[in-house]
Amino acid sequence: MAADPHAEEAIEKSYDSRLMRRLLGYVRPYRGMTAAALALILGGSLLQLIGPLATSIAIDLFIRPPGAAGGISPAAVAAGDMLHFYGIEPGAARLQGIAATAAIFLISIVLAFVCTYWQGRVMQVMGQYIMRDLRGQIFRQLQRLPISYFDANPVGRLVTRVTTDVDALNELFASGLVAAFGDVMVLAGIVCVLFWLDWRLALIAFAIVPLLFVLTFWFRSKVQRSFREVRVKIAKINSFLQEHITGMSVVQLFGREAKAYDEFSTINDEHREANVRSIYYYAVFFPGVELVSTLGLGLLLWYGGGRVTAGFASVGALVAFFQYAQRFYQPLSDLAEKYNILQGAMAASERIFELIDTDVAITSPETAYRPGDASEAPGPNRKGSVARGAIELAQVTFAYKPGEPVLRDVSFRVEPGQTVAVVGHTGAGKSTLANLLLRFYDVQQGAVKVDGIDVRDWDLSELRRSIALVLQDVFLFSGSIGGNIRLGEPSIDEAQLRWAAREVHALEFIERLPEGFDTLVQERGAGLSVGQKQLVAFARALAFDPRVLILDEATSSIDTETEQLIQAALERLLVGRTSLVIAHRLSTIQRADKILVLHKGELREQGTHQELLAARGIYHRLYRLQYQAQEKAPWGRPGLPSIAQEVAI
Repeated sequence: MAADPHAEEAIEKSYDSRLMRRLLGYVRPYRGMTAAALALILGGSLLQLIGPLATSIAIDLFIRPPGAAGGISPAAVAAGDMLHFYGIEPGAARLQGIAATAAIFLISIVLAFVCTYWQGRVMQVMGQYIMRDLRGQIFRQLQRLPISYFDANPVGRLVTRVTTDVDALNELFASGLVAAFGDVMVLAGIVCVLFWLDWRLALIAFAIVPLLFVLTFWFRSKVQRSFREVRVKIAKINSFLQEHITGMSVVQLFGREAKAYDEFSTINDEHREANVRSIYYYAVFFPGVELVSTLGLGLLLWYGGGRVTAGFASVGALVAFFQYAQRFYQPLSDLAEKYNILQGAMAASERIFELIDTDVAITSPETAYRPGDASEAPGPNRKGSVARGAIELAQVTFAYKPGEPVLRDVSFRVEPGQTVAVVGHTGAGKSTLANLLLRFYDVQQGAVKVDGIDVRDWDLSELRRSIALVLQDVFLFSGSIGGNIRLGEPSIDEAQLRWAAREVHALEFIERLPEGFDTLVQERGAGLSVGQKQLVAFARALAFDPRVLILDEATSSIDTETEQLIQAALERLLVGRTSLVIAHRLSTIQRADKILVLHKGELREQGTHQELLAARGIYHRLYRLQYQAQEKAPWGRPGLPSIAQEVAI
């Protein structure tokens, strides 16, 4: 089922454990790297606690003059007891003690740096692996989704899923989850040490924590919606850019540059405003944290200084408290920032999982039909499609939108090897036949059968391998001409490649190119003429030796000379293949074994060219309006069809 193109703007999920458990599932394959990062974070957190303790010991045990007012910190007491155990008198080894504590301080800083470096490196590498896995999963899902999904979702929005949204998750994995664990470990260690040093000073230091929580809660609630707005706006920008860059020729042809710029400016301004709102919350939050932290340090100086003066606390403990307090407030601020990363990841994951969870309605059944061994095909030295090529539609009714049927109770049969033409006005349902035959969509009523088997019972890859579709709008990928014909099929060797090109008379123009089959094709075939692209598309279809060939207005954009070359090739190549020719030119339609006339979704007439003319029905009127005048009147002379009639052709 296709997704609502506006559903993205309606997503308003809050953080929940289900999403987080699902995200953590991507970490599971890298448990070893995660464990190493956690061990490094734990080591780094413990090392961060050593510096202030070393300072406290140095001040109270080696720097403070003997008999000075104030107590001695528990850390200095423990260090003094250890020195006494080894027979060392602290008062007699002041310089050595200061040097030793300074060395311990320096070593702890160096080791903490090493732990932080390797932890960051391990997490960044793991984040890249997870991004690779996630993008691969999204792309696999995109390839499995039905065509109806792409009809309802702009390409730019889907590109945003694979790029911007995955990048947001990379921040979570690389610098969010594990780093947040490190911040929690640091906070827990600091709390324990502060209460051990002096529980009264600890309570004063933590007195401002409620203010920090209030500030953080406000920031979290405001930034959550802001992140979602930014994601929606960047998706709109990507969609708009993709659409207008692809259609730039139309924009310039109709002079819509100014209008397109105005529309883009509106979307761009919306994105800017969403980002500015997010920046405002940041601008308030981080200075607010600094203000509250400074208030906490002022309280600590006032109360701690009084206790030191009164002899109830040590100078070393007070200095350590200042150092720990600064380190305590920083992780709190970092945790708020990590929460922002988490919110961005939640907003991105909602959209990514929505895509991944989209129901793939068109799949091969568990007991799918697969034809037997391949039979010899016209191509040199390779096996072709094994389907016989019989096509049947049995009382088919189909609608792209509920209640608006495009086909109504259509039934017909095409025998293997027959050439059947389908004609009718625009919107009559001609191209829909090809979509149903290839099972891009499933019918609501009736059945579409190939070789007597419902296409819903076929293995999808086998079904589509048996059918080749050539459209009017040829799509060529970036790469070589040979690569566009092979499409990565290893069984198509050089001989098969040249055979297919020769049969459709494409070999001559390909060999004139500088690199022949290795000539690079620009995006969508830019640099090749319309006729050349059509010839490459024909060669692509024939290289796979299908049993069924569908031509959907495949030569409507080709000049007369090129069409004559293709017609000569088709007379030979359609032998042994079932051919469905949709809205083709008169020359092929007249030679078709059968002509089907669709009108407003119904099969109104069928028969040969002469039979339908003799019946003097819809086909007769189409012929007179669209074909007879074209045959008898040259351009610009009496008898020329009207412009409306030419468009109808």
